[in-house]
Amino acid sequence: MTATTPSPPRVRVAAYVIRRHPLPALLVFDHVDFPEAGTQVPAGGIAPGEDPERAVLREVAEEAGLTGARVVRRIAVDERAHPETGQPRLTTFLLLDAPPDVPAEWEHRVRGDGADAGMRFACRFVPLPLEHPLADAQDAWLGRVDPRWVAPGGAGR
Repeated sequence: MTATTPSPPRVRVAAYVIRRHPLPALLVFDHVDFPEAGTQVPAGGIAPGEDPERAVLREVAEEAGLTGARVVRRIAVDERAHPETGQPRLTTFLLLDAPPDVPAEWEHRVRGDGADAGMRFACRFVPLPLEHPLADAQDAWLGRVDPRWVAPGGAGR
C-alpha cells in the first residue's frame, strides 16, 4: 500500500468589511443565480507572491465591486477543510473599514475571465450582530472583532 501525499492547502482570504454608521454592519452577498450557496462574505484565493492585504482588497473589488475599503488588521487564520470537497484550506480573515459613501445594497456582476466571471452577486450591509450564521461558518471569527457580533447559533470564537 502506498501512502499518498496530502495536497497542500488552498491559501485564501476572507473579508469582514464593516460599515460603522449609522450602526455597525457587515458586507455580505448572495449569488443571484445560485441561492443555495448561502449568504457569504467576499473571499477567494491568494495569487502566488500576493500578500493577504492586497488579495483581500482585490477579492472585495472583484466579488462586490467595492473599492476604497481600508484594511484594518488580520483577525485569524482558519484551517478548516472545504465543506463539500474536504480539500484543505488555509484562510486568513481580515477586518476592513468600508468607505464612507458606500450604499446599503447593490447588485454586482463579476467582470474578467476568472471562475466567477459573469456571476451576479446581491451585495448588502447587514446589521451586527448577524441574525443568522453565514454559509461555511464564515462568521466564525466575528467575535474576535467584537464579542457582541457573534450570530445566535453561529460559530463565533
